[in-house]
Amino acid sequence: MEKKQVLVACGAGIATSTVVNGAIEEMVKDNNLKVDLVQIKIAEIGGYVDTADLLVTTAMTKKDYPFPVINAQSFLTGIGTENTKQQILEELKK
Repeated sequence: MEKKQVLVACGAGIATSTVVNGAIEEMVKDNNLKVDLVQIKIAEIGGYVDTADLLVTTAMTKKDYPFPVINAQSFLTGIGTENTKQQILEELKK
C-alpha cells in the first residue's frame, strides 16, 4: 500500500487541526497505515490539489476537490467521533 497524503485543515491551521492531527496519528499507528499528514489552513488546500488523497477538516468548505473530504467537527464536540474515525480509516484503506 502506498503512502497517502492526508490534509488536516482548520481555519488557522493551528488549534483544532492539531487535535484532529493527533487523533489521526494514533489511528494510523494502531492500524499500521502509511500516511503523510499535512496540517494546513483551509485557505491552503488549493496548493495540494494534485498531491492529496484525503482532506479531514473542522472548517466548512463548499468547494469540490478531486479527493474525499471528511468533516471532523466530531473531534471537537465529542459527538460521533467513532463514526468519523471509521470514515477516515475506510478512505485510508482504499
